[in-house]
Amino acid sequence: MGKILPPLLTQPIIFFHHSLSSNMDIKEYFTRISYQGSYDKPDLATLTDIFQHHIQAVPFENLSIHCGESIELDLEATYNKIVRKNRGGWCMENNHLLSWVLKTLGYNVTLLGSKVYVPEYDAYSDEIDHLLLKVVLDDKSFIVDGGFGMAYQIWQPMELISKTDQPQIPGVFRFLEESGVWYLEKVKRKQWVPNQSASASHNIEKEVCRRVYLFTLQPRDIEEFRACNAHLQTAPDSLFVKKSICSLQTMDGIRALVGWKFTEIKYNYRDNMDLVEIRILADEEMEKTLKDKFNITLDKKFVPINTSRLSLF
Repeated sequence: MGKILPPLLTQPIIFFHHSLSSNMDIKEYFTRISYQGSYDKPDLATLTDIFQHHIQAVPFENLSIHCGESIELDLEATYNKIVRKNRGGWCMENNHLLSWVLKTLGYNVTLLGSKVYVPEYDAYSDEIDHLLLKVVLDDKSFIVDGGFGMAYQIWQPMELISKTDQPQIPGVFRFLEESGVWYLEKVKRKQWVPNQSASASHNIEKEVCRRVYLFTLQPRDIEEFRACNAHLQTAPDSLFVKKSICSLQTMDGIRALVGWKFTEIKYNYRDNMDLVEIRILADEEMEKTLKDKFNITLDKKFVPINTSRLSLF
């Protein structure tokens, strides 16, 4: 993982972000995510509603890496990509945009950095490689993360309390805190895979507890993620270089395209079991699948890839 740069002076960054406001319209963002609710009160109900609309409209995706584009750590570029070009993004795009949205609406938002758990090595990343948000409401802190994607995407803001199960539709999430370090875990349901032969990696028969990431409450500046943002889209050993990923949360589950494998999950389909349906796509099906299932149309030729054996489910 890339070495994180020290934070730069914040004054120019604050001025820069404010200077963007004339080009960024909160109502245009709401149209993008099909949000028609109220936003005059910065409360938990409004936060949850906007958050759920976001994750069901904006895919978690790294397709830029695999169609000759660079991922810019720039708020206006991210806004144009997600809001105006109808694309998605990864954590440093989704959560950066969400932080602007929530601050615009009057929420108390802090950027945090986390280290993602890598099952292949049974260890967390050496360096910070994930951006998430902390929102304080009525003296309670909540973690808001609209940029993890796949089957470990939370569907509601999570209260920052340790050793307390927080059941959500995707499964049971919980935080554990030890000496100022917070750990996020998810308890997964059993999975029913009708066409099991399509994927040897989907052989989970038991409920399992899966680590997701660890983080501290040290406030971060977006500039601290610049090296990470560059490293993850260029390093040969980066998961995002080895896999083309596009996932979107749905009303009852998730759909994902990883390499040529298209997966749809329906959470809690029956008997505390998730239904997992898998299909391997041909190259000529890619463009239509991205449009029909994720509402994405790419400007450049997309070259799918999946050279890592790590399962994202």
